[in-house]
Amino acid sequence: MNLQALADLSSQWPDLRLLTEPGDLEHYGRDWTRRWTPSPLAIALPASIDEVQGIMRWANQHKVAIVPSGGRTGLSGGAVAANGELVLSLARMNRVLGFDAVDRTLTVQPGIALEAVHTAAREHGLIYPVDFAARGSCSIGGNIATNAGGIRVIRYGNTREWIAGLKVVAGNGELLDLNRGLIKNSSGYDLRQLMIGSEGTLGIVVEATLRLTDPPPASQVMLLALPDMDALMQVFALFRERLSLQAFEFFTDVALKHVLAHGAQRAIDGDYPYYVVTEFDTVDERAQETALATFEQGVEQGLIADGVMAQSDAQAAALWRLREGITESLAAHKPYKNDISVRIGAVQGFLQEIQALLTREYPHMEVVWFGHIGDGNLHINVLKPGTLSDAEFIAQCEHVTKLLAETLQRHAGSISAEHGIGLVKRAYLESTRSTAEIALMRGVKAVFDPNGILNPGKLFA
Repeated sequence: MNLQALADLSSQWPDLRLLTEPGDLEHYGRDWTRRWTPSPLAIALPASIDEVQGIMRWANQHKVAIVPSGGRTGLSGGAVAANGELVLSLARMNRVLGFDAVDRTLTVQPGIALEAVHTAAREHGLIYPVDFAARGSCSIGGNIATNAGGIRVIRYGNTREWIAGLKVVAGNGELLDLNRGLIKNSSGYDLRQLMIGSEGTLGIVVEATLRLTDPPPASQVMLLALPDMDALMQVFALFRERLSLQAFEFFTDVALKHVLAHGAQRAIDGDYPYYVVTEFDTVDERAQETALATFEQGVEQGLIADGVMAQSDAQAAALWRLREGITESLAAHKPYKNDISVRIGAVQGFLQEIQALLTREYPHMEVVWFGHIGDGNLHINVLKPGTLSDAEFIAQCEHVTKLLAETLQRHAGSISAEHGIGLVKRAYLESTRSTAEIALMRGVKAVFDPNGILNPGKLFA
């Protein structure tokens, strides 16, 4: 039946690019998770909003499920098509559509890479400040779908703070023009914000108007080596009080070991359990003196064991690679990932509790920690031992994730800080959302996607 439906789609939209080769199905049918075997019906690559609407109307008519697809850099299974769905890839809709110098906005198609957005903004003397390591391959549409955060949330916030307007094709095929770039708009519900972070379950972003801002002042990058976990939040408090922080990222000695093995260069001699990469404004000589004095104060208080300040852009990039190269360095080890968050004020106690939990539950597994400690977001990567099968490894990790979710619930945290729920975390949604909230979320989906064809099984079953 679906093959006949696919023939009907091709007949209705003869210029629509459809892929059905096994290699294409595998490539487009999965994201960075590897727990599900991709098995999509086909891959549709529309080039226009009209084609996206046509696909959605066709899907409703034939009851074919749709999996929206961007850069597929997600870590929660949100772009996985394992049950005969049609993958709707927005890779061909990847252009800059316009720049407004007065509003300081950039209008783009959803398939454009984050790095291309950065380049386009710089051409106008401005920046789009959301940034993370996958900038070269992730897409703006995917960033919006997961409300992506990254390394500069401490200064600029998440994606949702920078979306001035959206055009979205809802699950019923209707085109919605949301907020239209307005700064003030109190005329009812802000459906734009509802779409941000909805993981493609309510609609498909087909155009985004992004807010831009001034480039940050001159900055300095510093790598700090810390003697213990207790020093992490104390150093953060010290630096935040005295410096204007742009980023404050931490990682462990285990993470450093892997990123060095992957080609990064050691910047500090000796071995320490925790490290921080921080970037802060240095607008003048006085600011640089304050930074050095802050570092020295941390050393005197026993909070900092060693450190180095970048003396050039190349050195700054090398220090950042120690943090940004971690995910890529772990890929070959098939890590099981947790992406969690708590209030900044709760981080200290939470870290101590989950360190005890992970040490107890993973006595024979290597656990790699890193994350955005300045905004309360931690990434936990458990590496698969060669002695365990994939199924045994995942089962053991899911048992621990259940315990982790219970711990998060006690600390009023979230099981997903910035990667979405997808397939991976839907069993733990109730640790973050109440029964009443989940019921309302289901009701919202039923309004925007009455036939339940958009990304079914993601977020909640």
